[in-house]
Amino acid sequence: MEERKTRRGDRKDGWWLRELPGMTQFTPHLYPNRADNEAYINLEIDLRPLDAYLAKKNAGRTEDKYTYFHLISAAIGKAFVLRPKMNRFIAYHRVYQRKYISVAFVVKKKFEDKSEEGLAFQYFDGDSTLDSYHQALMKVIHQCRRTDVKDPSSDMMDKLVRLPRPILRLVMHTLFFLDRHGKVPQSIIATDPNYSSIFISNLGSIGLECGYHHLTNWGTNSCFVVIGKKHWTMTYGEDGAADPHQVIPLGITLDERIADGYYYSGTVALVKELLQHPELLELPPCTPGENAITR
Repeated sequence: MEERKTRRGDRKDGWWLRELPGMTQFTPHLYPNRADNEAYINLEIDLRPLDAYLAKKNAGRTEDKYTYFHLISAAIGKAFVLRPKMNRFIAYHRVYQRKYISVAFVVKKKFEDKSEEGLAFQYFDGDSTLDSYHQALMKVIHQCRRTDVKDPSSDMMDKLVRLPRPILRLVMHTLFFLDRHGKVPQSIIATDPNYSSIFISNLGSIGLECGYHHLTNWGTNSCFVVIGKKHWTMTYGEDGAADPHQVIPLGITLDERIADGYYYSGTVALVKELLQHPELLELPPCTPGENAITR
């Protein structure tokens, strides 16, 4: 995590970026709502290098095996370390640099219609490797799947919905006021995926096609990634030879105000490069020479 001196206007979860170009600073005043400024990117990941890597990585493992989700989320987390503009957010007409990189996702306690869901968070930094990330991620997932444990955000929602409607409206009005001014309690920020750097929905794990998910005006999340189910595709070489192979689609929704299209393009290229060479995920982002893989 980057160390900076806290100044007036900074938030507990982000530093106010005061020296940005005028257009970048003016855009949030012109387009104040995150949900009205969504950009969509579709990406297909060739599974051949991932399948080969996972076969080696999982050899001899009987539990907590590495999966596509682990590789994809680690690649995106690493890209956010190397491409820091991706970790910005806009709140109350100001652009902030988030103080940490967090990956959030929903965990189904059991694969049953009536089963509850838990909200999971994991952090990524300049020292993170695929192995350290996987170990921490599995610990969080096992914790979420305990039926006797609820994350603080889910527990709070269960309590709020029991309030009389006039009181609930007052509470929500207060929460949105606190949200605009960066005063939401840390206990909520730490477990609400709408305050994460990257919110991921693995629809492919339940057999659904890829799509796009909306952003919300609540919280600070600027990037939502949907992972779809794998499928066969056909590409053709320069000689016209057919090349059938499996891919996994990603549907990415971004707040278009935090960076420009060229920066997004470079980030997508980096994610693809990391997933074409997943062994790179075993190195921490701060490894000398790692910046050479960014454009």
